[in-house]
Order: sequence, then C-alpha cells, then structure tokens
Amino acid sequence: MTVTRRDFIQWTAAASTLAATGLDLSAAPAKVAPKRILILGGTGFLGPATIEIAQARGHKVTMFNRGKTRPDLFPGVEKLHGDRDPKKGEGLKALETGTWDAVIDNSGYYPRMVGASAALLAPRAKQYLYISSISAYKEPNPENGNEDAALATLVDPAVEEMGKEYQNYGGLKALCEQAAQKAMPGRTAVIRPGYIVGPDDPTGRFTYWPVRFDKGGELAVPGAPTDPVAIIDVRDLAAWLVHLVEQGTAGVFNACGPEKRLAWGTLVAAFQKVGNPNAKPLWIPTDLVVQQKDWDFPIWAPYLGETKGFHTWSNARALKADLKFRPAAETVQDTLAWFKTQEKVEKGRNKLAGPSAEQEAKLIAAWRETAKAKG
Repeated sequence: MTVTRRDFIQWTAAASTLAATGLDLSAAPAKVAPKRILILGGTGFLGPATIEIAQARGHKVTMFNRGKTRPDLFPGVEKLHGDRDPKKGEGLKALETGTWDAVIDNSGYYPRMVGASAALLAPRAKQYLYISSISAYKEPNPENGNEDAALATLVDPAVEEMGKEYQNYGGLKALCEQAAQKAMPGRTAVIRPGYIVGPDDPTGRFTYWPVRFDKGGELAVPGAPTDPVAIIDVRDLAAWLVHLVEQGTAGVFNACGPEKRLAWGTLVAAFQKVGNPNAKPLWIPTDLVVQQKDWDFPIWAPYLGETKGFHTWSNARALKADLKFRPAAETVQDTLAWFKTQEKVEKGRNKLAGPSAEQEAKLIAAWRETAKAKG
C-alpha cells in the first residue's frame, strides 16, 4: 500500500514531536530567509524526516534520486531523477543546472560518486552537508573520542563494494567525507551519527527492542545496565540538519546522543515501561553473550575489548552547534506506535533485526546452565 503524506504525518505525530526537539519548527524565524535545499536521496529514513521539517520551516526542497524507492512521497516537492554514479544512465545530468543554498547528501557511499556530485554542484551551491557515520573512525574506537580521532583506511581506496560484513563501509565513508571537503573546502559540514532510530526506521534494529518487550514473556537482554548506549532520534537529527543549513554551518560533528551519557539499563527500562507488563528481561552477562557465536543483539555493543569505545563518542562539538535531543522514552513510545501501523500503512517496512526466538531461547538456556553450574 502506498504511503500518503497524511499517513506520514499521522504516525510521526509531527506537531508534538517536532516541538520536543527544542527548536521552534512551526515556521522559519524572521531572521532566516527561506533556503533552497537539494537532498540527494530523500526517500529512505533520514531524508523524509528532513524534508518534513524543512517544509515546516518554510524552505524549498528539491529531491534527486532514481525515482524507485517510495516515489509517491512528497507529491508537491520538485523531483529530479538520475543516478549517483555518473557512469550509469543519465547519471548527474539533472543536476547540471539549478542553484541551491545547501545540499544534503544522505545517499553517498562511494567517494568517486560523492566527489562527482560535490564538484558538479560546487559552483552553484553554497553549502554541502555530507551524512557520514561514526563507522568512519578507525577501529578499535577510543573511549570518549572526539572528531579528531583517527579515521578508517582502506587497502584499496578505489574499491566500490562494501565487502564481507560491510568491512569497507567505514573506510569508504571516510573517503567520501574527504571527497566532499575537497570539492567544497570551508563549505562542507560532515555529520557522523551513530545509530539513527525512531519511527520509519527500515533497518528494524532499534525497533526490535520495543516490539520484543511488547510481545512479553522472558527475553534476553545482553550486557549490564551500566553499559553505555548512544542513539539519536531521526527527527532530532533532521531538525538539526535544517538548523545547520539555516546557520550556514561548516565543520565536522559527531551526531551521537543523547546530550548526556545514556545507560543501557535506562533505555531497557523505557522499553519495559512501554511494552507488555508481563515482559521479564533476563540480563545475560557480556562474556556469555560474546561466547555465543550466533548472538545478534542490535544497538547494544559489548562494553569491552575492541567495541568498548563504540557508544562513548563525544558530542560536545555538536551540542555547541545547537543539537537538541528529545527524551529516549519518547522515541521508544513513538517507535512502537509507528511499528503497529505498518500493516495498515506500508508493508515491507515492518522487518525486525535481532535474534530469532530459537537463538534467544538458546542463549537463555546457556545462561541458566551456567548459573546452575556456579551453584
């Protein structure tokens, strides 16, 4: 079933949730003239949220994509079709004319293609926002690292495939950042989010948890309540991107949240409060989880070894640039409410990551056996 804009607005609860960002998104302030914003992509997850907020702020949006994913979204928005790869089909031809105040690139994965679009648009765009990832940092991540930490590298910088288990993803993102910065020096904002979560998330990663708690019964929760976890609601990130456009901001920023360190136990408590009251979380020690070869718990990462710093990136620079966060409990509630609409709104966007029931049962059994052996 096709998603209409009315459906989109209903399940995002736009009026209340946008206000929770701390930015007045009902209209652009008088001191900020309407901006012309080009979004490369715009139909996935972050793109639609950004367009919603940009329009609410009075800005004019143009989308550039292949026209294949959710083509009926935003019927009133100017749409240009082509391919990020200039070697495929019409390539970037549709972008050879036109001027924009800002370009938001949330669909760039390969440096050759990001460099091509940034170079083509450089004479006719004032600002380029490239959406990267904290995966762009070299592993293992340092604890409490900032934007000056070492970046990931590739043996072959010309590679154009993600590789097994996305092993090239981080290095490619780092090279994409550099390609954008080279094309538009001093006019590029590089945004490095961690897990982007909330309503409309097609990955099913964060969504797994509120849905699993809503199902009830015994469920496995990995790690310890004190483990750190970093998430950012897609609506907060989108609002901030629009704010950066309005301010003409350049620089490199970790877009990780919330404002202060979030404990995994606090987030789990939010899952439990929103979910089935009969849900019984069983905390499985990190070492036991790691020993199991087939564990697949999304969002959480072991707070030890090579992943100890993964959820601890500093967001101080982004906070100074006015990044705001809504309460994590609100994101949990809205995500579950959205997920329950999917059979009515859009089939195929209701997949969930996470362990299967069999994997979860196996882990719980191993935990009980270990506990029994220890007496």
